[in-house]
Amino acid sequence: MFDISFLYEAKDVKDAIKKLSENENSEIISGGTDVLIRVREGKDAGMGLVSIHNISELKGVKLEDDGTIVIGAGTSFHDITYNEIIKKHIPSLGEAVNTVGGPQIRETGTIGGNICNGATSADSASTMTALEADIILEGPNGERTVNIKDFYTGPGKTVRDRCEVCKCFKIKKENYENYYGYYFKYGKRKSLEIATLGCSVLVRLNNAKDAIDDVKIAYGVAAPTPSRAYKAEEYAKGKKLDDNTLLDIFAEKALSDMKPRDSWRASKEFREQLIKEMAKRSLVNSIRRAGGKIEYYV
Repeated sequence: MFDISFLYEAKDVKDAIKKLSENENSEIISGGTDVLIRVREGKDAGMGLVSIHNISELKGVKLEDDGTIVIGAGTSFHDITYNEIIKKHIPSLGEAVNTVGGPQIRETGTIGGNICNGATSADSASTMTALEADIILEGPNGERTVNIKDFYTGPGKTVRDRCEVCKCFKIKKENYENYYGYYFKYGKRKSLEIATLGCSVLVRLNNAKDAIDDVKIAYGVAAPTPSRAYKAEEYAKGKKLDDNTLLDIFAEKALSDMKPRDSWRASKEFREQLIKEMAKRSLVNSIRRAGGKIEYYV
């Protein structure tokens, strides 16, 4: 049995905020794939749970008139992977969330929960960081927008207040149009695995498809929070694809931006090796998806 004081099914976002505000010893639950584990382990024992799982306004993906993609925080991983808007415009995000857990977890778990739990290992986090997603939060004082680069404050910590509900994520057209991406997850097994390291790359090539116009690279588990490798991005802009130093220097620059640590899953030294190799492979795959040709052999 789970040790909880109450379970309240919120009718809408404002109802959820009201219930959270009235009960200091309460927290949000949606799919429950993270929260219930914490409760079972005794970390959140005795808490009251305010469920937002059945609030329809928090679900689904839509494309606004200006090209902004809006992803409801309550949208399941499965529904993101197979959504036609996602598949057309940002398929690398669908691929990333399709690596979460197993089929049951992907049917139940939500992208809002994956981001808001603050874990640097969250499979959606590095790709959403590369996409420069805006996070829409609503609380007792109204609605606010936080860019994902400002959202994480430390391992398992974010700027979201306990009484705030994450409503949706917005990805501007300028951050995905003509970009092609690839997500690389490394773990000890192929499924039901928390990432030892995750790497997401988005690349935009020039019209001739022979040089990098722009690139964004973000990691999970390479630092205390999901992080961009800005030095690597700056280095790669304008580089020709036939530059035989491109991949090696890009990888070294990426490593210089990260702060990997030792853990029971992997040593710092092994993660340093992964950071460089995953930077190369993710960039190569993104370039090839964008229609460019680059030599790289594993």
